[in-house]
Amino acid sequence: MSKQPNWRNRTLFRRDNLDILRAMDDESVHLIATDPPFNKGKDFHATPDSLASGASFHDRWSWKKDVHEEWCDQIQDDWPQVWHVIQGSLKSYGESMGAYICYMGVRLIAMHRILRDDGSIYLHCDQTASHYLKQLMDAIFGQKNFRNEIVWHYGGPARLARYYPKKHDVLLFYTKTGKYRFNHVHGELPEYLYKRARKDPDGRLWVDQRLGVIGETLERYRAEGRTFVTKGGGERLKQYLDEMEGKPLASVWNIPIINSQSKERTGYPTQKPIALYEKLVLASSEEGDVVLDPFAGCATTCVCAELHKRQWVGIDFWNQAQNVLLQRMENMGLCAPKKASKRGQFNFTWQDITFTEDIPQRTDEGKVAAPMLKTVEKVAEPPGSRMSRAEMKAQLIRMHGGECRGCGREFKDERYLELDHNTPRSSGGINHISNRVLLCGPCNRLKSDTLTLKGLQRENRKRGYMADQEA
Repeated sequence: MSKQPNWRNRTLFRRDNLDILRAMDDESVHLIATDPPFNKGKDFHATPDSLASGASFHDRWSWKKDVHEEWCDQIQDDWPQVWHVIQGSLKSYGESMGAYICYMGVRLIAMHRILRDDGSIYLHCDQTASHYLKQLMDAIFGQKNFRNEIVWHYGGPARLARYYPKKHDVLLFYTKTGKYRFNHVHGELPEYLYKRARKDPDGRLWVDQRLGVIGETLERYRAEGRTFVTKGGGERLKQYLDEMEGKPLASVWNIPIINSQSKERTGYPTQKPIALYEKLVLASSEEGDVVLDPFAGCATTCVCAELHKRQWVGIDFWNQAQNVLLQRMENMGLCAPKKASKRGQFNFTWQDITFTEDIPQRTDEGKVAAPMLKTVEKVAEPPGSRMSRAEMKAQLIRMHGGECRGCGREFKDERYLELDHNTPRSSGGINHISNRVLLCGPCNRLKSDTLTLKGLQRENRKRGYMADQEA
């Protein structure tokens, strides 16, 4: 039975997307197609005097300014694999990459929760961080649910340099499970067909082919004017190009960027072509499905969803996103002008779109994004405000001193002690301090997310790692 979203179709939220993602109901979205910041280390600004004039965003990241303690607590508690990816990016690439991966990680965790079991996600990125984002999505969606790395090759003029010109982006395609929907999408027809095509008086292009049909079908083709006689007296078939399909798309897509004279162009600094995103919509959703873009920008995903009769929801904190979306929909003949009183030939009127800063109310159990390894039994957290990891660690040190509860060794320096669960989350353990212990690094790694504290102590005794065995 399909779950109904807790928001209206054609909604654009103007707010930090994490607030909205956490407020969306479980498994309420069929497709997420999004183009987030890339960690390019620079600022982006819209073209002056364009539709998107005034749009800008900073693609620079700092651990101190952009990372919240609450994010780190949630990730360490419920998604330790994700925390390892963040730590790896911090150590090997530096603070900016670590902060960016943490920012993306907490949002991708929320996206994982709201994606249906038959749903898909496409994450647009480039070579700046694609390798770390791939690891991040492996940790959240599971390596087995990785489907494709799609290469969007856009060509164009290139500056000579001592490396190959950078002329492609990457789209990482993952699914929630193995039960996902997928439709084969065809590419453009080969250029040689257009070169050899002829034109009917009504402007339709066609190429000649052998008939290959007999009987009633041949007579129908003749009556419809779909055949012609060659100079040599032979009869041939008119194969119209608008009825032909190109080859099914492979993992490399050759699609030009939006040129400066295109009617599609809004001036938004990172605008992507409709021809690119409509392929994602057609391949991984059906009519009536819900499509989400958490980094909506100039609303290309939303436009593609409307164009192909999908429901859609977008999120962006840019205050002009509403006007650009309306103007694009109107320019494409999808939305009636503001002054129009009747729907007419349009899909909808501007009054049918919801623009809001309000956070939707959850109508499901209202839990935060659950770990990939679902707990055996759901145990409710005790009421009251939740302590941070730092507060829990300080409290446990006051209670038990600097002892590792796994091996019994004393540590004078608290940096050697790490916070973990007594009963693992994967076995139903809660995040409350009543289920927390302090372990040294080796014990924490041995315990992993499978052993209880008693199980760890038994394993340590078996291996001769307990402090009381050293004497």
